[in-house]
Amino acid sequence: MRVHVTQIRDGDRLSKDIFNHHGLLVLSAGTAIKERDIALFLRHHMDMIDIEARENNTFMIPLTAVMDKNFGDEGQPDNPVQSLQSRQSMLLSYKEAISGVETLFSDAIAHGIVKDKQVEQTIMPIIQQIENERDVVSLLLMLDSQDDYTCQHSVQVGMLAFYLAKWLHYEDVDAMRICKAGFLHDIGKAHIDKDILNKPDRLTAEEFEAIKRHTISGYEVIRQSYEDEWLSLAALQHHERLDGSGYPYGLIDENIHPVSRIVAIVDVYSAMTSNRSYRKKQDLFTVLKELYHMSFSGLDPTLTHTFIRNMLPNFIHKQARLNDGRTGLIVMTHQTEFFRPLVQIDNQFIDLSSTRELFIEQVYV
Repeated sequence: MRVHVTQIRDGDRLSKDIFNHHGLLVLSAGTAIKERDIALFLRHHMDMIDIEARENNTFMIPLTAVMDKNFGDEGQPDNPVQSLQSRQSMLLSYKEAISGVETLFSDAIAHGIVKDKQVEQTIMPIIQQIENERDVVSLLLMLDSQDDYTCQHSVQVGMLAFYLAKWLHYEDVDAMRICKAGFLHDIGKAHIDKDILNKPDRLTAEEFEAIKRHTISGYEVIRQSYEDEWLSLAALQHHERLDGSGYPYGLIDENIHPVSRIVAIVDVYSAMTSNRSYRKKQDLFTVLKELYHMSFSGLDPTLTHTFIRNMLPNFIHKQARLNDGRTGLIVMTHQTEFFRPLVQIDNQFIDLSSTRELFIEQVYV
């Protein structure tokens, strides 16, 4: 009998030798299929498998078990934000953090400094709530709001910087330093005219130069407020790019601090997935593809790929609209074809890694 890989049961036996597209033997006829073999089939772009007639005592291999096997701790979250009480608490902390950023911006204008106690009081509640929340995609979709872009962006970058730091195995203390660096990276925008920040049309050369100066202003504010170089350099360098195309100084490669590289990645991701005065937000999944392309020029490739690999499992069990208008469920991500997962539409499974004419246009809960 012929079945899809997602319908394989533990103990099923292959009725035929399986060869990949290059003619190499993958598994021999008679082999009893185990969990790890599903990932093997997918790596070789195989979706339909010939098996022997089943006995009654075989049972389906849970797809989540395969995903956990493939991704380990990076797999689909066990306990995504679900309860009404949890969502309300999270949203309240998020709103309060955005309000806290507004106060910090006011202090930066009035006094030229920010107070660490106030920074801690602003960001710690939301970080404590998200620390054990592994479904980052659901979190971002849930926390989307109509608040001031710059303030909301600051909170999101702090959150995402914390996640990426943990995925890079930084110790808790240093992950919080990186979180603060992300949270404060745009503090220099407090000194920029809001008409420029919120301008819906193309900026003039003079206006763009004013925007670029927020990196230097932010560096100066943080240097007056903290002795921690990680924080001040992140503000100064988060728009620098490894190929020298960034600003304010056009730094390249090793001249850009590692924490600045982390903040640069999550800054781009948050900016592109948020509504701006001059453009609408882009899809969370699509922007990951943009980051992937940027990793071959301006963004740090190792850090960017770490971010992508840890974000992708969060899209499992999300609804995806394909470019042909159909909507289905992402049931498994691909280990090498990052952005071409397995999608289930009704009773049909579509492997986007082999169905090249189709791709995901939008992902939502």
